[in-house]
Amino acid sequence: MRTDQAQPVRLSEYRVANHSVTTVALDVALDPTATRVNARIDVVPHPQGVAGAPLVFDGDDLVLVSLSVDGVALPPEGFEATPERLTIFNPPARAFALEIETRINPEANTQLMGLYRSSGTFCTQCEAEGFRRITYFPDRPDVLAVYTTRIEADRALAPVLLGNGNLVETGDLEDNRHFAVWHDPHPKPSYLFALVGGDLAHVEDHFTTRSGREVVLRIYVEHGKEGRCAYAMDALKRSMRWDEEVFGCEYDLDIFMIVAVGDFNMGAMENKGLNIFNDKYVLALPDTATDQDFAQIEAIIAHEYFHNWTGNRITCRDWFQLCLKEGLTVFRDQEFTSDMRSRAVKRIADVRLLKSAQFSEDAGPLAHPVRPEIYKEINNFYTPTVYEKGAEVIRVLKVLIGAEAFKTGLDLYLKRHDGDAATVEDFIACFAEASGRDLTQFFLWYRQSGTPDVSVETHHDAVEGTFTLDIRQSLRPTPGQSMKEPMVIPLAIGLLGEDGVDRPLLTDDGQQVAGVVALNAERHRFTFSGHPTRPVLSINRGFSAPIRLKTDLRREDLAFLARHDSDAYNRWQAMQTLATQYLTDASEAVRSGGASPAPDILLEAMRAALAGSEQDPAFAAQVLTLPSEADIAREIGTNVDPSAIFAARRALRTALAQSLGDSLSGLIERLAPTSSYSPDAISAGRRALANVALDLLAAAGDAERLAAVARRFHAADNMTDRLAALAVLVQHQGSDREDALATFEERFRTDPLILDKWLALQAGIPEAGTLDRVRALMSRPGFHATNPNRLRSLVGSFASLNPTQFNRIDGQGYDFLAEVVIGLDTRNPQVAARLLGAFKSWRALEPARRAKAEAALKRVSETDGLSPDVRDIVDRSLA
Repeated sequence: MRTDQAQPVRLSEYRVANHSVTTVALDVALDPTATRVNARIDVVPHPQGVAGAPLVFDGDDLVLVSLSVDGVALPPEGFEATPERLTIFNPPARAFALEIETRINPEANTQLMGLYRSSGTFCTQCEAEGFRRITYFPDRPDVLAVYTTRIEADRALAPVLLGNGNLVETGDLEDNRHFAVWHDPHPKPSYLFALVGGDLAHVEDHFTTRSGREVVLRIYVEHGKEGRCAYAMDALKRSMRWDEEVFGCEYDLDIFMIVAVGDFNMGAMENKGLNIFNDKYVLALPDTATDQDFAQIEAIIAHEYFHNWTGNRITCRDWFQLCLKEGLTVFRDQEFTSDMRSRAVKRIADVRLLKSAQFSEDAGPLAHPVRPEIYKEINNFYTPTVYEKGAEVIRVLKVLIGAEAFKTGLDLYLKRHDGDAATVEDFIACFAEASGRDLTQFFLWYRQSGTPDVSVETHHDAVEGTFTLDIRQSLRPTPGQSMKEPMVIPLAIGLLGEDGVDRPLLTDDGQQVAGVVALNAERHRFTFSGHPTRPVLSINRGFSAPIRLKTDLRREDLAFLARHDSDAYNRWQAMQTLATQYLTDASEAVRSGGASPAPDILLEAMRAALAGSEQDPAFAAQVLTLPSEADIAREIGTNVDPSAIFAARRALRTALAQSLGDSLSGLIERLAPTSSYSPDAISAGRRALANVALDLLAAAGDAERLAAVARRFHAADNMTDRLAALAVLVQHQGSDREDALATFEERFRTDPLILDKWLALQAGIPEAGTLDRVRALMSRPGFHATNPNRLRSLVGSFASLNPTQFNRIDGQGYDFLAEVVIGLDTRNPQVAARLLGAFKSWRALEPARRAKAEAALKRVSETDGLSPDVRDIVDRSLA
């Protein structure tokens, strides 16, 4: 493993590679500890490169066996080979064939990057820089080549041999060995290379594209798990059809394969024609997966498939352009899920994720632009800013130029850059051309880090019948960016009359506005006529821009919007703002030793939402879910006391349970299932609402209600209801909790994916004994600290989803995470660095906790031999 100090990589220093690669022929003989890789690489001097420059290929922990040019072995003085680099001093000034043989040890590859072995299966992960762990290569995304891969192995060890593209040949060899040859006709960068070998079962289906191409679909899993693939296969087929109908993107190979593996650093990987997935995002049955699991499987299957065009057919010129494929593909999978389920609920879920994960990143030491201009370790830039904010910026573009011009621009991008390694500039140029607009200022969304603050002051003139909005924007300093320029911020707005109906948006000269105003300066004033009585402002409808919004809306206005706004997102947001305002005040009251009773207006708003909840259960479940502790901490911003926030939120939940108890009980009874489980959106929405009601009802800790929850747990016939009841029980001490945890463990003790849920729930218990519980769970025989899913479920959940216990006043939560990160870094630095990201908001804490968090970070920083991944995160966190 590299432990060198990574040198900064700068966008401004981008240069083309001195040598291009046209074709790659790999011959891989799989062996658990001594895999042989023969690579024949056709090299051409790049016309824009430096003539006569040495040929330099990347490596990582490689052992060179042999090296030749056009079949002639190079003399030792003609090259230099280290585990990290291959340099040929005087390569031919013409096209030539480079032949490289390396040896690698998949069994020892605990980093899970490059070629490794997981539970007996050989598999690869090459994004971002894993291919260099297989063979020496110019491992950068702008080097595109056509790959042919021959794989051979002992048939007993790996009866299934898979590669990118189409299968062109198979055969038997001596000593019970066999081989398979795969050819991918589409030029691709090395990060999209994939290989799988193992003893796997598969399920098969077919899909006919709109042009009549018959495509074989296969999902490969461990034997015995074939029955848990049906939903993933259905999601894949729906994704393929939707992408044709909505974006005109047709699949381009004869076969599309998904392989589910248990040890994987990421969620999934879009390798051309051979997607490799973390098995948690493939396997699902009603008894093993929740509604949320089904929804995630649907979304991630779609996301990786959609990459076939936005990521594979059009890839990134360099890693600074990562948002070009990830932000765009997240936008596409969001649109897919919105069409498959509820657009309003999906929008709310996406904004919840953005605010919890990305806004906090923007506000802390790890803030960076959607397209960064410098990095030390690219693995650390697979962040919510690149993914979630990257998708939001594309949505801003769509709102700004309109749906029609957006579609024209995207069609132009897909056509013009098919087969290219493109840049964000290439992308935006297509929309500028399609819309006829200058998008120079819009590009600041990619260049400037941080979340814009937008404040709105309103003024009503009854005599003139005008309603005026004074809107200001600002952008706080972030690491490396102390000075900011005004952004272009499209704000979707509405003005509601006393009857709750939208009024026409008329300017003072009588022109009607189409529902969107654009703020493109530090301050702007918008005046609307035709309002003899004061309207209620609904602004940033649909979350048209990813901003922190502050208005002068009164609590009565917010309650009015929660009832009447025609925009579903803003109805939800009004309720969230009401609750957030109360909870921030109540948190401060707790810190001062006082109390702040829940206001009647909030209780009445919740009661009204509950009364109409069965009309759209999924939406109502979102409305009735209070802002999280992280939401409140983010709103407070500085000098945060997690214990005070927890106490204030618990008090509000108790008040709601007492005030709405009968209504909640009645709702749960009315939502009782009348048929067998189905993961469809309507059924999932009913379960979501029932379980939110159950959680609120039990919040006061009433023994009778908790006993009812325990009965619901034991009677549940699906994982959604079973886990929801268990999640309620674990929040309350007592025999019901321990009995339910023991029952759950006994029932699912042989299924690690399900036990991950059990681990996560225990890691989230907001009690002083939870840290000891987490340590004890890590010592269990079934807990494997080499598996990323286990670590994320237990350690990640404790650090990211349990604010009171991770932020213990004694600092032990911070010390625990530092200890885990230091130990893990030598085995899997990528996962270690991501766990360390839980410290991203440490500077916002109150002084005592802040000092202890800083001490833990310094302990990590002072550890000898840190990987570049962890060194990068800890240095930026402390800067």
